[in-house]
Amino acid sequence: MIGNRPDNENYDVVVIGGGPGGAAVATLLAQQDRRVLLAEKARFPRFHIGESLMPETYWSFERLGMLERLEASRFPRKHSVQFIGGSGRASRPFYFQETNPHESSVTWQVPRDEFDAMMLDNAAEQGVTVRQGLHVSDVLFDGTQATGVVTRAQTGVEQTIGASVVVDATGQGALLARKLDLKRPDARLRKASVFAHYRGAHRDSGIDEGATLIVYTPSGKGWFWYIPLPDDRVSVGVVGDPEELFGSDRAAPAAVLDREIAACPAVAERLTRATRQTDVHVLRDFSYRLDRLAGDGWVLVGDAGGFIDPIYSSGVFLALKSGEFAADAIDDALEAGDLSGARLGVFQETLAFGVAAVRKLVYAFYARGFSFADFLAEHPEHRDNLVALLVGDVFRKEVHEIFTPMARMCDLGEPVST
Repeated sequence: MIGNRPDNENYDVVVIGGGPGGAAVATLLAQQDRRVLLAEKARFPRFHIGESLMPETYWSFERLGMLERLEASRFPRKHSVQFIGGSGRASRPFYFQETNPHESSVTWQVPRDEFDAMMLDNAAEQGVTVRQGLHVSDVLFDGTQATGVVTRAQTGVEQTIGASVVVDATGQGALLARKLDLKRPDARLRKASVFAHYRGAHRDSGIDEGATLIVYTPSGKGWFWYIPLPDDRVSVGVVGDPEELFGSDRAAPAAVLDREIAACPAVAERLTRATRQTDVHVLRDFSYRLDRLAGDGWVLVGDAGGFIDPIYSSGVFLALKSGEFAADAIDDALEAGDLSGARLGVFQETLAFGVAAVRKLVYAFYARGFSFADFLAEHPEHRDNLVALLVGDVFRKEVHEIFTPMARMCDLGEPVST
């Protein structure tokens, strides 16, 4: 190795992480005949949370060549999202096709172990060199310029691999963001989640069978997701303040989930005949943002570039969009021979515009005294805009008009970082 430049294997782009964002950026660059290595430390399939897709993912899947695979899958179709109040009263479902009759308005509920493996297989078939079980321990720099990565195989063998551009798609591990101290928590969304999969739970009939349910806890201090999956399974998780969920005694995750379910009749009744099929998992303080998403020779995509509360199932959608935007920027930068942070990060403003819409919607959800039912009763002209946001149509300026009257009813201001 000469200086900080690896000299034994080189690619146009090395992508670290095989989740949706990493698979998307790698696939799209391979479609442009770029030489791409995707390094994933795990071996798929592996358990992951975040199973509900936004309908606007359709257009990303079309570009990635994923639609045929998804249409042939056994994944439940998602036609709507429905909110259930703390009293157990259910709202009218938000059926996505009511505002857009196109087939893109119906999406999927995906077990992430199968879905992520499907995305990786698709990437490999389109020319990406996919190496599972390959851990990236560090990103190499020559001054401010990223030049490659240090890898370690499961056999323990270490190797340096060169790259014109390094893409961090390591999810909430955020390898580069931590190395460069870019990660900033969102103090307004300091939450934790506890979740598991259940078999034998109640499922609604017809097109409502695959609906995502958002259930407020009776205390009003938290909420549940309820997502139908294949094999008679549902994903069930509770989100709330860490102190409220775990208390000072730091209760065991399984005990916390059991307690919260028992205290929420709308969820408990659906799980009366169900049995838990997985371990109980915990995520803490998961909402954060970053100062920037690109630098000289490096780019961040997916959760490695920031994460918002999961209430609207925006994680996979934003990961795919960031992968698309990043791939286009990287391809243009390689073509121009300009790998500066300014050139690679040209998409940041566009992505931030859409992310801001999701963040404001999350702030509104948690705002005390605010309800979307009351908002729509006062501003029925914005129902279509609200549905547009729920499907992921967040990059269109007209949709953002909803936030002017909404800001008069609750605080949608910028988050406070700690």
